[in-house]
Amino acid sequence: METNKVKQIHGFGQSIWLDFIDRAIISSGKLKSLVDDDGVRGVTSNPAIFEKAITSSSDYDNDIRTLADSDKTNEEIFFGLAITDIQNATKLFEGVYDESKGEDGYVSLEVSPFLALDTEGTAKQADELWKKVDRKNVMIKIPGTKPGLQAIRESIGKGININVTLLFGLPRYEEVTEAYISGLEDHLAAGHKIGHISSVASFFLSRIDVLVDPMLDEKGLGDLKGEVAIASAKKAYEIYKRVFSGPRWEKLAAQGAKPQRLLWASTSSKNPAFKDTKYVEALIGADTVDTVPLETIEAFRDHGIAANTLEQGLDNATAILDKLKTAGIDIDAITQQLEDEGIEKFNKPFEKLLQAIEDQKTKV
Repeated sequence: METNKVKQIHGFGQSIWLDFIDRAIISSGKLKSLVDDDGVRGVTSNPAIFEKAITSSSDYDNDIRTLADSDKTNEEIFFGLAITDIQNATKLFEGVYDESKGEDGYVSLEVSPFLALDTEGTAKQADELWKKVDRKNVMIKIPGTKPGLQAIRESIGKGININVTLLFGLPRYEEVTEAYISGLEDHLAAGHKIGHISSVASFFLSRIDVLVDPMLDEKGLGDLKGEVAIASAKKAYEIYKRVFSGPRWEKLAAQGAKPQRLLWASTSSKNPAFKDTKYVEALIGADTVDTVPLETIEAFRDHGIAANTLEQGLDNATAILDKLKTAGIDIDAITQQLEDEGIEKFNKPFEKLLQAIEDQKTKV
């Protein structure tokens, strides 16, 4: 019998995490079958995913009513609901966590998107959520904004597992690796062990192409459509390999430190002209994670091609980014715009979610 196509990806050293959570997928056994049949090794969530889960089903209504009788704010009610889901999912992934010696089996919960530009608020909430979930295989998501960098360092310095989210640009990604390594050094210097700390850096892909591709047509570079995000990801992997080697890193590795793996996010094709498994297929390689929505997992299971592609065409990736520069396309300005829009893309559903909780509270 042919090996499941999604499972084949793990043979190349990449872990597939599901970019989705709700109560039904846990209670129905569907999440467990994704682990057993497809080799899914973790789960990520975000405010938009929870907004959809809570507003599109009645699964949360009773809990909202119960929590509404307390003096909790709508945001506190939301985190109460989310933490229950996250805890149930972490239980399901304990086996993966133990078998992989803490490399996989993580479930991610994000701090409030309203805190994306608030260093102190982010660090405080990351600590609170970490303690409330109280599971070794949870990751707290912090946006990789400029103010987020210090919060990431502080959180790692406290021994918290962090999923750095909303990364688009290479310079910022390198700053995130610095925050992670510094955080490990801080934790070690405070007399703690660091081998249990795990982190990923989530690099968002398809949104880059959505913004860049129309510019390419204007500059006569239409043949590069759908390639800029992949080129950026390949260059990020080069940075990863450089940063997590050499004397500074080896000193931490000798104490059991794990590299902060790159995680590919936003991997569903937004352009219908592209193959629906395009981004997954292009970036399969060792020591990476790909967080994939359910429909993309199903598409890959049906017709995806698993091959070791991540380090293929590195020269071409460099050339693509050079061509952008020559054509006057400022990739750094584009990635900053995407970060700003990304914050807004999570703020809007979060506002909608809090309003839905408010509406539910007032129902008799």
